[in-house]
Amino acid sequence: MKNIVYCINILFFLFGAVSCSSDFLKKSPDTETLRLYIRASDAYARGQFTEVTEILFRQNTFPPALILRAKAEYFLGDLEKAEKSYRRAIRLRPSSLEASLYLARILYENGNLSGAHAVTETLLTDNPHDIRALRLAADIAFETGKIDEALILLNRAVDSSAESAMVLLNRARLRWITGMGDKTAGQAALDDLSRAKAMLPWDTPLLRSISNLERTIREVM
Repeated sequence: MKNIVYCINILFFLFGAVSCSSDFLKKSPDTETLRLYIRASDAYARGQFTEVTEILFRQNTFPPALILRAKAEYFLGDLEKAEKSYRRAIRLRPSSLEASLYLARILYENGNLSGAHAVTETLLTDNPHDIRALRLAADIAFETGKIDEALILLNRAVDSSAESAMVLLNRARLRWITGMGDKTAGQAALDDLSRAKAMLPWDTPLLRSISNLERTIREVM
């Protein structure tokens, strides 16, 4: 119970801060809305998508709840409901990358290539290095016969993957430093480094940093 109250207080603080700095939320969510959102998030983490939709079926003004419900509807295969939920979430919060990305996927899966292209164009204007949006845009370009454009988009996605490799390197360092001598932490760090190397598009100075840390960890272990 204390954990739930704590989570609610944190959410009130976060969403209250957002409402003061933008017009994305007309008002802060009430306690009951946050309780439902927390319950639904737990159900979603357990893969109980039907339960998520049942918990949040009346939630139409709180963007995070709308997006969560839409994701559950999407994975349940109800694309029509998911599309409506995502569109409503985007009206309330136009900057939502996740809602726009899923909307584009739904349009693409429904064969609405022009609609999907329009959404991904907007996504990439605001998030030019987002790998998910670049990959989807490349799929759309390929389906419409724009092979050269698809290749350019995929090249951009490959270039952006180096940034993701840096994230994994940083996490590996943190895991190793905080868990020095612990085999579990060391193995987790090595796993991150292995994934980071696989994501690098070419031989870069970053690869040397990854290899040096990997060698150090193996020597200690």
